[in-house]
Amino acid sequence: MASAASVTSLADEVNCPVCQGTLREPVTIDCGHNFCRVCLTRYLEITSPDPEEPPTCPLCKEPFRPGNFRPNWQLANVVENIERLKLVSQMDLDEEDVCPEHGEKVYFFCEDDEMQLCVVCREAWEHRAHTVRFLEDAAGPYREQIQKCLECLRKEREEIQEIQSRENRRIQVLLTQVATKKQKVISEFAHLSQFLEEQQNILLDQLEKLDEDILKHRDEFDVLVTGEIGRFNTLIEELEEKKERPARELLTVRAECETRRCRKPVAISPELGQRIRDFPQQAFPLQREMKMFLGKRTPWTHISLDPRTSHPKLLLSEDYQQARFSYKWQKSPDNPQRFDRATCVLAHGGFTGGRHTWVVSVDLAHGGSCTLGVVSKDIRRKGELRMRPEEGVWAVRLAWGFVSALNSFPTRLTLEEQPQQVRVSIDYEVGWVTFANAVTQEPIYTFTASFTQKVFPFFGLWGRGSKFSLSSQEGAATLS
Repeated sequence: MASAASVTSLADEVNCPVCQGTLREPVTIDCGHNFCRVCLTRYLEITSPDPEEPPTCPLCKEPFRPGNFRPNWQLANVVENIERLKLVSQMDLDEEDVCPEHGEKVYFFCEDDEMQLCVVCREAWEHRAHTVRFLEDAAGPYREQIQKCLECLRKEREEIQEIQSRENRRIQVLLTQVATKKQKVISEFAHLSQFLEEQQNILLDQLEKLDEDILKHRDEFDVLVTGEIGRFNTLIEELEEKKERPARELLTVRAECETRRCRKPVAISPELGQRIRDFPQQAFPLQREMKMFLGKRTPWTHISLDPRTSHPKLLLSEDYQQARFSYKWQKSPDNPQRFDRATCVLAHGGFTGGRHTWVVSVDLAHGGSCTLGVVSKDIRRKGELRMRPEEGVWAVRLAWGFVSALNSFPTRLTLEEQPQQVRVSIDYEVGWVTFANAVTQEPIYTFTASFTQKVFPFFGLWGRGSKFSLSSQEGAATLS
């Protein structure tokens, strides 16, 4: 079977020089060149030669007689055979490559009608005045546009791959940190467990000995009391017998009764009582170890308020550890860092990693409120500040009589008591912002976030007389 390339080569040999398509009803003129009958007829109409001069061949420019067209039947048969070969070789071609009207291969594109044309369609009257180009030429701008789209898509793909690689590295770092923390927790709890077991054995041994001593003293006490009771029973019997004697003998019995006094037994000796009272002191090493262990679990961070960010209605102490609300505006320069509408203030420094904890003591006047938490570096300083995670704010608000978590919609929290001291903790890598009552250890709320930039401790205050104080150690914050 002929290949598509060979058939195409044969078809090129029987193309009409005028329409560049396969010869249709081929005719031969005087010079021997062959043309489609329709193409040659239209050629003669277009050229409109001088009646005195014969037309010339479109190829060799030799004159020929217009009425001397000779049908080339042999060439027509060759063309027909080539057409059959083309149909066989193009059976697997997509239908879009063939003109549905004429069955010819599509070579051209009409830009006016945005249609693909075959050689027959191109010569049709409806396309003669239109801009017709070869398919490859017409597709050029689209190829360029597609190439630009490909470049953009490849660039975006590279960016996404870079983000994926960066996030995978970040996740790997987090996994490593979590594994390290996990191992540290296991190690610390193993040490604590061993210490607790040792302390338990020591304290249980001491309690067992105290138990034995108490039982021993109880037995001794029972023996002593039983002896005293027996002695008193004997005395009672003697006195019962003597009380019937004459008066002279009764005076002697009285003197004898006065000389016989009862020994008051003591169930717990002073020494044993002191040992029982001193026993809680044996638990001091356990308490000290537990305090050290809990201290390791809570990395306290010293922070101070940043006066450059403070709203003019907030009065800061000289050590920047306290703030008080006042309706009187302070004379403060309007720098880019300062809040101009929200009565808020940030802490110095900020964090880009690690775990940090601080305690805030809150004293609210009637109708006042205090907002505590962390905010992102690019938090809005000018105009209205919407306090919610979408705006880079992770905070709770303590108001007169209730506490709310400032989510997209504020969530009122149910607590056992209104906290006066709040412990704020942040784990940057894990993405936790945790609030708890620093006195009762009651959890208040925990935000989950994904930090990508520096965050700062954040404080808001409202209400005349309302104030707060900072501390890096639990229970150490005081208000003056």
